[in-house]
Order: sequence, then structure tokens, then C-alpha cells
Amino acid sequence: MIVLSYKLRRYLLVLAVFFGVLSGAVVSAQAAFIPVEDIRPGMRGIGKTVISGTQIEDFSVEVLGVMKNKGPVGDLILVRVSGDLIDRSGGIAEGMSGSPIYIDGKLAGAISYGWKLADHRVGMVTPIQDMLKMWDLPDSLNQPRKPSTDLIPLSTPLMASGFSERALTLLTEKLKPYNMVPLSVGDAPQGTDYGTLAPGSAVGVQLVRGDVTLGALGTVTYVEQDKVLAFGHPFLKKGNVNYLLANAYIYTAVDGLQTPFKVGSIDNLLGTVNQDRGAGIAGKIGFYPGIIPMLIHVKDTDINSERTAAVQIVQDEQLAPVLAENTVFNVVDKTIDRTGAGTAKISFSISGRDLPGDGVISRENMFFHPSNISASMTEEFFKALALLATNQFQKVDIMDIKVNVEVQNERRTAIITEVRADKSFAKPGEKIELTVKLKPYRGSTIKRKVAYKVPDRRKPGPLTLEVRGGGTVPLLQLLLKQQGLASLVGKKNKDKQKSLAQLIREFSEQDRNNDIVIEPYNPRLAKKDVGETEKTANKSRLSAKAVKDLIKQSKDAQETAFVGEARSTKDKTATPIDYIVEGEKQVIIQVLP
Repeated sequence: MIVLSYKLRRYLLVLAVFFGVLSGAVVSAQAAFIPVEDIRPGMRGIGKTVISGTQIEDFSVEVLGVMKNKGPVGDLILVRVSGDLIDRSGGIAEGMSGSPIYIDGKLAGAISYGWKLADHRVGMVTPIQDMLKMWDLPDSLNQPRKPSTDLIPLSTPLMASGFSERALTLLTEKLKPYNMVPLSVGDAPQGTDYGTLAPGSAVGVQLVRGDVTLGALGTVTYVEQDKVLAFGHPFLKKGNVNYLLANAYIYTAVDGLQTPFKVGSIDNLLGTVNQDRGAGIAGKIGFYPGIIPMLIHVKDTDINSERTAAVQIVQDEQLAPVLAENTVFNVVDKTIDRTGAGTAKISFSISGRDLPGDGVISRENMFFHPSNISASMTEEFFKALALLATNQFQKVDIMDIKVNVEVQNERRTAIITEVRADKSFAKPGEKIELTVKLKPYRGSTIKRKVAYKVPDRRKPGPLTLEVRGGGTVPLLQLLLKQQGLASLVGKKNKDKQKSLAQLIREFSEQDRNNDIVIEPYNPRLAKKDVGETEKTANKSRLSAKAVKDLIKQSKDAQETAFVGEARSTKDKTATPIDYIVEGEKQVIIQVLP
């Protein structure tokens, strides 16, 4: 089957060259192949690659032997390279992966492997027949739209354009599991003429494009009509993928400590990378993958600085949350142009195909961090994307992301110091008004009035209401955690299998850091659980003082103000204010028959 496909390709290609119909991205008449079985030591040939701009240059190749079953999918051809280009690049450089090697004028394969801390003029070639197989693999992700220990793949340089230094550091940490190290570069020169894609051309695989760009550099091995083979080794080896295929501009090759590497920028979009396998990558020109568009707006109110960024991110369930979070961090970091403390308001909406409800998951919250406000504000955004990407119920194609951020240097936090109710007795269903006193950081005490409705089916007797900040762990949960009983709280709910709609609802409705939350003291504990808690508490060594310390209070004073509309979830009410709320207090109401 493979031999037949190989002969058919050669026959069609010869006909195409004969009739002069090869055009655009189609390779020249050097499309004849030499199988690895016909290659012998001492054979000589040439390789093609780009180490400056977009010009394809030749280098000399000598075959040293064939290493049987050395590669991830079969044999590898051991070669020594030489020539002026190799002298200038310092040897086989990272980014030369995919450079086509021709023996006796026939395509043998692609430069793909080498040894670090060794002779950089010796490397391995992946046979072309192993790469051609990728074109025959199924591609379910892209529907039509308008190694051994001593042998290492040549690293695929990851070029990052538009990233701040701190964003690049964070991105490096996040990408460690993928063995990718991003390198900061600028944009390609405007008006660069890339010509048609051909063997030896520099090529890029993009993960993010737009106002920031992130992608890998490599070299084209073979082009047949609208189909492309490159790299000669895997990029991430994720099989059937939908990445962005783009032109690349090479500035130079740098002779590194371990191995030389190319430095370049990724530019115009060409098509799709749909296979990422052991023998390399395969793609299609003029055939574009689905992407995730993301619009980010950031404002620093202290210096009146604003920035809007538009990017496109690949639809990859593992990579998309990481790339999106880091892109938001990067735009924030470049807008505020500083490090350190701050308060941030962030809101975002994520729309997706087949999302339950109205097809959108949205959230807004307020964050303070004493040393790194840029990073802390993106955690919840990442959790939302990860929730959709890793949910066990159904695949969700994210269609659009919008993020809005407002940052200031001031610390906008306030501690609850006192809570008073406007009445001591109330009937089920009746509303009461609570006056909450808060002490802002380095400010005078303020008051906020919030309303609470007594549960309709509340039985007569005392009702203890817990009033706390949305980001504060409820006192009962904190005590249970200290006693090793945290698993009792809501255990029945946790044991139930939830739907995606439930997960999204719980995420969207969870308490915000700037909420004043009012809820019955122990609404989630069953009778049996309460008995267990009391039994354990009797044996506890936790002192009364320790409990009091958990709910310690401050003094009161002035200003009174009303707050915005509250959100209610069953017996709980959450009301937003313009401060991040900390601490908690309790107030007791007698429920009448």
C-alpha cells in the first residue's frame, strides 16, 4: 500500500512537471525520492535551509551510515554537514529541523536529530517515506472551513513576539511540561517577500497570533500541491492537531553553548498544521483551522494608561487555557508597566459551541495582591477555561473570549468589625436589614446596609447568620478543617455526579472577593453530621481563645452607604461593594412562628 502510494506520487509529479502545471506552493522537479534502503555510506548530496532573511541556501552533506530502528518511527540516516552556511551557523542549528537532504538529486529526508554537547556537524535525517505517511492519516479535527536517551530531536525554537520580560518568564514556567523554551524576538520586517513555500524555506507553527505572537521555527522538507511536510521530528507529538502554519523570517543562527539555534519571527498565515507525529509535521496551505479569538482591554487608573489587544489562540484543550491566561497577564503587565501591589477588577465572558444555557460563561471579581497583582488576577480566568477544557461530560469548542481589567495601586480591602440587625425578631419570608461596619486598610470605618430574607420554611427559634467577606472561608468550615472534618461539609453534594451546566452555574455563582455574604451558620450539615461534629469538638484541644481569635474584631465609626443589588442562592445572599471584604461576624435573629 505504501509502495503503491509512493509510485503514484512520483508518477503524478513527473506528469505535473512535464506539463508545467506546478505553481504557487508546489515544489520543483527535485520531487523524486531515494528510499533509505538505497542509501550507502560515502554518498554525497546537498541540504537546503534559511539562516538569514528568507533566502534558501545550500550546504554539503556526506552519508556516514544508516542507523536501523534508531528513530521514533524507523531508521535514521547519519550524516556529516559542511560548507559556508554550516560555518556561519555553527553546525546543525535548532530551527534547521526539516531541512531537506538530497542524495543524487533525489529527496532522502529531513535533518531532524543531533547530540547536544557533541559535534554539531553530525546529525540524523528522518527518511522521506516515513514523513509521507502522515498525509494518509485521518484528520478529524480539521473539517473544511472558509527517543533514546543519547539521541535528542533538534529543539524547536519557540519565538515570542510582543511579550514582556515577566510574561515570558511566567510562560517559560508554564510550558516546562512541553519541553518548550520561548525566546523573545521582534516582529518580522514589513513587506518581506516570502515567495512560494519550497523545500528549505523557513516555516512557523503558531500557537498564538495577533498583537502577540508565539510559535515554533522549523524548515520545510517537501511540498506537493497544497500539502507540506516539515521538521522531520515531532513538535509536541500530539497526533491530529489544528495549529497555524505560517511564513517565517530568519535573522541569524546563534552558536549556543549546547547547540546552535536559529532566531527568527513568524509572520503571514499560510494554512493549517494537521499532523504532529514522530516523523515530523504535516499541513495544508490555504486551509485554515478553527481558532479562539480573544479581545483584552486593560486600564491603569493611576496613570490613565489603556491598552487593547486582539489575539487568536489555537483550539487545543491543554494549551489554550495556559496560552490565554499568559496573554492576559502579558497585556496587563505591559499596560501598568510596573511590579508590586495593587487592586484589580476583572470581568470576562467565554462563549462556546454546545455550552449549556445561553452558551456563555461569565464572571467578575476583585483581587488584591501585596507583591504581584498582574499574576493573581488571572487565576480565576484560567480555572474557567480549564473547567470547560477538562470537563468529563462533553467537548466544548470555545468560540470567543472577552476580558476587561481595571488596575489601581491603592489597596482596596476592608475588614468586617461589627454587624447589627434592624430587628431581633422576624417571621419566615420577612426581610431584615443588617448594618455592616467595615474598617478599610488605613482608612476610617464605613457602614454598608444589606438586606436579608429569612428562609420561607425556617422553623421557629434562633437563627444564627454568618456575615463574611466573599473570599473568607466560613468559620464552621475552618473549624471543621482544623479538626479534620472538612469532608463532612456538603459531602452528599460532592458524591453526586454533576452536569456541565451545574459546574458552570456553581463557578459563576461562587462568592466574589468583594461580596458581603450572609447565610445561615450551618445550612449544609445534616443532623448526623452535626452530631459527629459535636462529638469531635468535645474531644478537641481547640481553646475558646483560639475560636475568638478567628473572629476577632476592630472598632467602629462613621459613614453609611447603601450597596448594589444582591445575588441570592437558596438561603444565602451575596452583595457586592467597592472593597475586597475580609473577616466575618455572626448575628442572631429569633424566628417567630
